[in-house]
Amino acid sequence: MKSNNLKGSLILCLTALIWGLAFVAQSGGGELVPPLTFNALRAYIAAAALYIFYKITSIKKEKHFFPEDKALKKQYLTAGAVCGALLTVSVNFQQFGISAYPPGAAAEARSGFITALYVVFVPIISLLLGKKANPVIWISVLIAVAGFYLLCFSGGVSGIYTGDILVFICAFCFACQIISVDKYVGVTGGIKLSIMQFTVVGILSTVLALIFERPSLSNISAAAPQIIYLGIVSSGIGYTLQTVGQKYAEPAVASLTMSLESVFAALGGWLISGNTLSPRELIGCTVVFAAIIVAQLPEIARGRKEQAQS
Repeated sequence: MKSNNLKGSLILCLTALIWGLAFVAQSGGGELVPPLTFNALRAYIAAAALYIFYKITSIKKEKHFFPEDKALKKQYLTAGAVCGALLTVSVNFQQFGISAYPPGAAAEARSGFITALYVVFVPIISLLLGKKANPVIWISVLIAVAGFYLLCFSGGVSGIYTGDILVFICAFCFACQIISVDKYVGVTGGIKLSIMQFTVVGILSTVLALIFERPSLSNISAAAPQIIYLGIVSSGIGYTLQTVGQKYAEPAVASLTMSLESVFAALGGWLISGNTLSPRELIGCTVVFAAIIVAQLPEIARGRKEQAQS
């Protein structure tokens, strides 16, 4: 059991590394390709990669992607449309935010830790929707506010970047998207819902890109490594590793390990892009990370209790 848990933890740690480095790819690719075009391309590649994964791993070897039952098919389409629309808003706010950071602003680290605040937002939104929230979540909110202040208000109000605000909105949107996924994933299954979501992201981002952007083919070609990394490695391979890792790791260990994504984003920005944080910003990142961990404690405790009872 312990060896399996270690195996799962290592796989999920690799997943967190892959997803953390995605922020570096987004930052680099965003310098070459406009946000909407960038997200459209990565979404199409991600949908294709996940569809291949679905066809390879499908136990039932289904003839059709959508069910034949009309009512169930309608639920599939609703799930894909709702979750896909929310994901479109989320990833585009994130990409616009990352692209808005000035040179030397450590975009990878700041966007990585601010995006991770969705972990804190999810229980807050759930509370507004009528679900009960553990009192611990309010402690995590206070810690998150303190960390966000240290990270983004290092020079007072003038020290906050436009990118910080856009990525903060992205974190809230991601929380809404996660809650929507939780509502529909039982109907569609995880991988099918992901394929539909990425397809919707691709279509909506393409429509908006045709209206608002004029991308350069040469720049798209130059950003191909980043786009392919995000589409195939981050989405296709990352999703596969997450699925495998969570089969072996305990839920508590899995959630904590996946939280390392923001840490790897900061490390990737430092090692690959050469971006560094000030001591105050480093403290802010640490405090935000603490808030992310605290926000997960009630779920971790519940998971261990259920495991002990089974």
